[in-house]
Amino acid sequence: MNNAFEIILITGGANSGKSKWGEYLALRSQKPVVYIATAQKDESDEEWTQKILEHQQRRPKNWHTLEIPLFLADSIEQIKEDNCILIDSLGTWVANWLEKDELTWQKEVTKLRSSLANNSHHIILIAEETGLGVVPAYSSGRLFRSRLGKLSQLVGGLANNVYLTIGGYGIDVSKIGLKLSEIEPII
Repeated sequence: MNNAFEIILITGGANSGKSKWGEYLALRSQKPVVYIATAQKDESDEEWTQKILEHQQRRPKNWHTLEIPLFLADSIEQIKEDNCILIDSLGTWVANWLEKDELTWQKEVTKLRSSLANNSHHIILIAEETGLGVVPAYSSGRLFRSRLGKLSQLVGGLANNVYLTIGGYGIDVSKIGLKLSEIEPII
């Protein structure tokens, strides 16, 4: 992970080790780490507050943390080039944009895509895997699943490596799979 520029996507289910794997890869980069937390604190939600605290306590003290719930592309573009950027997580970022209309959402996704495609950083993005189970009962759940699934495909298409965390393992699926963005559609 010592290239001049690299994008890594880590995806997996809840509590599968995505963040730990991302933190490990960030440490391995041997670059200063900028950790972008997309979560918004909610002191009334004790469980959420505890999860954020666990993440904070696990991170090395010398990592610079930015709390960026909305404007990821702008944040990426403002960070010095000789850093490793760890973004945790795209699912929370999507949730923060859920109440915005589709046009506004698409504009922000386009900005993020451009920022990722034209960057010169090591960027590690964490994304929750959705859609492996029941179809959400509510339209907001289906919208979340759709937006996050499409965003994960977009980022995966740009990524040098894509990892799936499952059962305590980080599996490099980019070594054993085919990039969907590079295959011919079947007509």
